[in-house]
Amino acid sequence: MNKKHQIPTPALPHKRREALPWQQPKATEEDPEALRRVQAILNNPSYRRADNDSDFLARDGVRGVRLQIDYLKPELLLEEHEIHQTIVVFGSTRICEPAAARRKVEALRGSLAADPSNMELGRRLAIAERIHAKSHYYEVAREFGQLVGNANHGARKHHTVIVTGGGPGMMEAANRGAFDVGAKSVGLNISLPHEQYPNPYVTPELCFSFHYFALRKLHFLLRAKALVAFPGGYGTFDELFEVLTLVQTRKIKPIPVVLVGEAYWRRAVDMDFLVDEGVIDPEDRDLFWFAETAQEIWDGILHWHDAAGETLHAAT
Repeated sequence: MNKKHQIPTPALPHKRREALPWQQPKATEEDPEALRRVQAILNNPSYRRADNDSDFLARDGVRGVRLQIDYLKPELLLEEHEIHQTIVVFGSTRICEPAAARRKVEALRGSLAADPSNMELGRRLAIAERIHAKSHYYEVAREFGQLVGNANHGARKHHTVIVTGGGPGMMEAANRGAFDVGAKSVGLNISLPHEQYPNPYVTPELCFSFHYFALRKLHFLLRAKALVAFPGGYGTFDELFEVLTLVQTRKIKPIPVVLVGEAYWRRAVDMDFLVDEGVIDPEDRDLFWFAETAQEIWDGILHWHDAAGETLHAAT
């Protein structure tokens, strides 16, 4: 081959034989203050690359970018893991498993026996006893997670997975049920001012920490095929009534909503009163139903979808 047209050896991808001019700072022989000035530039926040500058990303003017990122990371990872159908489980973080609830009751009874006139201890014991009375719902939620997980046994796609807020209590129970049978489950946690931990039963690659409640709520509903609400407090009420409002206004396509523990929910929220007062319509009372057992919850969800002509995908 003519040497004039000889093909050169490919350049190394990350190295050069000769350094480029900007790979070294200006020589101190040329300006004794040059290195100090260059270091001042490198140390200034303005020189940080934007995607590595946490202070810049935290500014009010960058909120739009943070919203996009808060949405996009879970969206891409859920798609990668082929999570297309979910059943959302809400409930109190304070309703723990029966053994733990019983231990707390016994400890408070012992403290009160030693200080019987302590009214605060008496109040705390009464609450602990009520939590213990509700702790059977932990087992219901756990069994429900097992039912959903077993329905998807061996599924690679078209499976329905449990999604919770990723915290303790009722959410832990549902994730734990899926974990018991080797099924994946999702946890959508939220960053808060105080330290917190996800429950240990969420699938690690499917546990997310959100900055914005709004984006977390969006991801709860994007793939939801049902909402199951166990007894809970402000957070549970917030999520439940948001879903009921979206379905009532048809902002989203209706989904089955199951309230677990009729006695609790009828006292906590008097829907019949709201109908009688004319602030909701009778048909709005029919946007949900009550259940007590895991099997009732699961059978009801399947029946609802069959009646809607939208049978949940079989595991494939």
